[in-house]
This record gives sequence, C-alpha cells and structure tokens, in this order.
Amino acid sequence: MNGRDEMRAGDADREAVAERLRAALNEGRLDLAEFDERLQRVYAAKTYGDLGGLLNDLPPVVPAGQSQLAPILGGGLPAELTAGPDGRYPAATRRWLADQWDGYGSAVGITIAIWAVICVMSQELLYFWPGWVAGPWGAVLLVTTVLGLMNGEPQKWAAKQAQRELTKREKAQRKQIERESGEQGPSHA
Repeated sequence: MNGRDEMRAGDADREAVAERLRAALNEGRLDLAEFDERLQRVYAAKTYGDLGGLLNDLPPVVPAGQSQLAPILGGGLPAELTAGPDGRYPAATRRWLADQWDGYGSAVGITIAIWAVICVMSQELLYFWPGWVAGPWGAVLLVTTVLGLMNGEPQKWAAKQAQRELTKREKAQRKQIERESGEQGPSHA
C-alpha cells in the first residue's frame, strides 16, 4: 500500500468512481445488485485505497477514438437524446419546435375540414370561423416559441427528455432483474 492509498478521498473523487461504476453498469460489466453494493461502498469510502479497490476488476476507460468497440452513447440512448461533447443536444431546437407545435396543425386542419364540409353541405361560403381557433392559438404559440428560443428552452427540454428515457430504461432493467430473480426462485442447498 503506498502513501496515496491512505490519503483522504474527497466528494469529487467519490463521484468520479461512482460515475465509472455507472458506466460499467451501462456497459453490462456489473449487474444491478453488484452496482448497488459497490455504490454504497463508494459513498462510505474514506481513503483513496477504499475507492481503488472498487474498480480493480474493471477495465480502464479507453477514449472513444481509440476504442475498438462500437460506442453506445448515453447508456444506449439514441444520438438525439445524448448530449454532445459541448453538453448540447443535437437537433434539440427542431425537436422542441415540433413538440410545441404538434397539436396545432392537426387541430386547425380538422376545424378547416369541418368548415369546408359544412360549406359544401349548405352550398354557400360561410363565415370562416376556424380563424378563431387558428389565430389566437397560433399567436400564443408564436410568443411562447420566441420566448422559449430566447431562454434556451430547447436544450432544457432535450435534457428532460433524455432523463425521462434513462429513468424509463432503468425501471425496465430493474423489473427484468426482479423477474429473472423471481423465476429462479429460492435456492436450496
């Protein structure tokens, strides 16, 4: 044991080891139970030596450019839900705009179709009431879109979407582990 192993570890050191364990879990190198056990030991660790022992059986992280493995970004998330090296999500603005304006086009299209059918059935051109749906709603959407773009809302929205997807996948993974452990049943020696 060298002198460094006996030195006190800080929160940043513990968090770095916890992040490496999360990566190992996402890579399939640790199962959820072992990850949980090691994570508890990480946050209880007092010295560098305590932390070092938790990663001994894991291969070192190889930079993506030197890796021979195909990269899995963000724990297997699609590229649009994975932040790039600059911390920004690709195509976040386009996806946010589509999400914001999603219902508007179909609702306005339906109201115009209803208006057109009524005009055909009555055989006269009636007052264009769909404008009362399209106009105010469109104005509100336009204002919220401009304000959202000015405040960086697309990136915040993309980060929330990515977090939601990660949470969903973690829940599914836990359920799978529970199912598998339930199928094995208690072991009798």
